[in-house]
Amino acid sequence: MTLTTLLTYITIAALGLTGITYYVLKEKESLWMSFLQNFTGALFLFSGYVKAVDPLGTAYKMEQYFAEFESTFADTAMGFMAPIFPALSELSVGFSVFMIVLEIALGLMLILGAWPKLTSWLFFLIVAFFTVLTGFTYLTGYVPSGVNFFDFGSWGAYAESNMKVTDCGCFGDFLKLEPKTSFLKDVALLVPAFLFLIFTKKQHQLFTPKIRTIAVAAISVISLVYGMSNYVWDIPGQDFRPFKVNTDVAAVKQAEMDAAAAVQVTGYKMVSKTTGKSEELTMAEFLKEYQNYPEDQWEYVQLKSALTIEPTKISDFEMTDVTGDDPIPALLEDKGYTFLVVAFKLKGEPGNWKESYLEDWTEDIKPVADAALAAGHKVVGMTKLNDPAAIDDFRKTIGADYPFWQGDDIMLKTIIRSNPGVVLMKDGVILNKWHHSRLPAFEEIKAKELLAAGK
Repeated sequence: MTLTTLLTYITIAALGLTGITYYVLKEKESLWMSFLQNFTGALFLFSGYVKAVDPLGTAYKMEQYFAEFESTFADTAMGFMAPIFPALSELSVGFSVFMIVLEIALGLMLILGAWPKLTSWLFFLIVAFFTVLTGFTYLTGYVPSGVNFFDFGSWGAYAESNMKVTDCGCFGDFLKLEPKTSFLKDVALLVPAFLFLIFTKKQHQLFTPKIRTIAVAAISVISLVYGMSNYVWDIPGQDFRPFKVNTDVAAVKQAEMDAAAAVQVTGYKMVSKTTGKSEELTMAEFLKEYQNYPEDQWEYVQLKSALTIEPTKISDFEMTDVTGDDPIPALLEDKGYTFLVVAFKLKGEPGNWKESYLEDWTEDIKPVADAALAAGHKVVGMTKLNDPAAIDDFRKTIGADYPFWQGDDIMLKTIIRSNPGVVLMKDGVILNKWHHSRLPAFEEIKAKELLAAGK
């Protein structure tokens, strides 16, 4: 789905709600204001819902922002602010849930016309906040590697590769937007935000104050419980990420690799470092004229042919085993069953592992892992890059008789929203995934998954 398609659906929904508001419920304060309330309300309800499906995804996005803000402020006169962001990062899950519930509640408040002044200000502040956030993300595209964001004089030509945060997460993993698109979307939303502040009295109000209050309270509680259910005691029921159940990871990875290999440099965009003027040259023109563009005066930006397949995190599916080799190619070709125990972060350190976290492994994971090994299946732990000695200490502490591989933590977070979580694979295909607290007994997995697959 594209943003245009989504906004078309939102517009249709808003027109329907406006018709009901204006002609059925007879709330005729202002037709255009009612439409704006219903449009922005429906947009916030949908945006909040797709994030409530996966609150950890929003939390991880916040962590990326906090890390980027820390590095940005560290080497400036405002360096005293840098230590704040790691502390905020530790609270990212709480912030995520709060923002999601607020967004959903605010969407309903706009549609119902609940507390117009409060709703108008909340909407304005949230949109302004996200405009700054998406604007920062977009503008980092002009900041070359090694240059601080606030060193405006050293900004160069726009390049997506310069951005550390490549999308705002406005619609979770349901719809990825380019930073510029996200920024322009938020700038556009500032228009109704200002109109709500100026014409507050023209907003419609549906039903009685008591009903509006009950409705907003109810949707807040429902969204809170639903959001927490998708990470506290289970994984998201709807998976918008590339490593979803039934995905043939081997086939997708190969297709993405082939598409990347087929990309060719078709020419160069030459950008003057003094005037900002740019010129585009074909490869043949560049080879003839490159001497006219000295590198101390011009910045070279490669022009490439379009990708036939957009890469996903599956392209980054690489790990390192104890020998330093990548075991993923062999995993994707393995005809047998492999239980992958994924943990993007081992909580604690040697001699001081978090007790409740150890229980997740020993009580939830270990019985299944031991039974799978005894039945002749493979079991492998996956965690982020770490000191091998620390990983080995953790492995011995939980009594794991299987190896641990190391890889990128963002990739591991993408695979499953549980730490730890279990992924069952066979012949490069993901057969199922479980939150550690919802992991069935091995006999149940055997009956439902292994025997059903023809074992």
